[in-house]
Amino acid sequence: MTEPVIRSLLDTDLYKFTMMQTVLHQYPAAEVEYRFRSRNLQLDFGDCVEEIEAEIEHLCQLRLTEDELAYLGRLDYIKPDFIHFLRLFRLDRRFIHLSCHQGQLDLKIQGPWLHTILFEVPLLAIISEVYCRHHHPKPDWQQVRTRLQDKISLVQDSPDNEDFRFSDFGTRRRYSRAWQQEVVTELARQLPVQFAGTSNLDLARRLGLKPVGTLAHEFMQAFQALGPRLIDSQKMALEAWVHEYRGQLGIALTDVVGMDAFLRDFDLYFAKLFDGLRQDSGDPVEWTEKALAHYRRMNIDPRSKTLVYSDGLTMHSALDLYRQFRDQCRPAFGIGTHLTNDIMSHSPINIVLKMTSCNGQAVAKLSDSPGKAMCEDPGYLAYLAQVFDVDLATVK
Repeated sequence: MTEPVIRSLLDTDLYKFTMMQTVLHQYPAAEVEYRFRSRNLQLDFGDCVEEIEAEIEHLCQLRLTEDELAYLGRLDYIKPDFIHFLRLFRLDRRFIHLSCHQGQLDLKIQGPWLHTILFEVPLLAIISEVYCRHHHPKPDWQQVRTRLQDKISLVQDSPDNEDFRFSDFGTRRRYSRAWQQEVVTELARQLPVQFAGTSNLDLARRLGLKPVGTLAHEFMQAFQALGPRLIDSQKMALEAWVHEYRGQLGIALTDVVGMDAFLRDFDLYFAKLFDGLRQDSGDPVEWTEKALAHYRRMNIDPRSKTLVYSDGLTMHSALDLYRQFRDQCRPAFGIGTHLTNDIMSHSPINIVLKMTSCNGQAVAKLSDSPGKAMCEDPGYLAYLAQVFDVDLATVK
């Protein structure tokens, strides 16, 4: 094996640790399952499996160092008992089930939520980088760096961009660890005002940047199985988050069962408690108009709220949204693959590893975009759509 893809357990998104802390304090006995899916149906992983296996073995040997633990402890929302837990923590290979059939990767994670939650991002980063090593090993780096510089120049040359803020969200589908670091370093150097930070904790620590993130879809999904009534699952998840962070990390994710269903649960109590919302599927303009109207109906000035966009953004689309809505809210942007795997020689890899069950019960993400729904149980998916009054034909 060449140098390992993952060399630190911090080489992941911040929200994995913030969710993990909540699980430790509130649902330490929950059991979950995650499933891998490649949205690029033509990808062939047959020649990558052996290397992926070796990378997983290395991943499961990693421990957080005292310096890394001290860094986490300086984040004011991370609590001392969680640091003590992490001092003993190691990922367990027994929870991963990996095979390959006719080039298609079959990857499943099963085990305690507390002990499996950190697998997702590093596993996806491993799969992405190993696949790129095998299938796109020699990109034209001069051309790739020119494309990055063009994106930076687009921001530098944009008029009235002083309040434009974006972050790196590109760990899970990056071309490589080294390229993500180069991208983030250049963004921080050339756009010190507009570049707000990175979701990657390892890069944030080593480069002195702000770590960015709150919660992910799996957190909202798990409550479909953790509570007494499915219809109350979103409200329960939001309450659990408020209980854990008491006003910190206050960006709510809206598309687990769709924006309309989310807003029905996002009442005045939550709208005042949370700093804003994150859009990760659907039409961003339509989503924004719904969010603005919702705040206004409750006599909340949306200019006091942050709306975060993170769905397949490019620098062009982020700047367009910023110009359209900067006077009505506080727009912010998380840009992923467009920064960390925009390599001319291939189409960006599009892979996910999503929670599919919790405590033996199916859970699902309906999304606001066709094709993003993911569930192992079609019957449950239909039931979830019925309970939340979602047209299943619009998300399948």
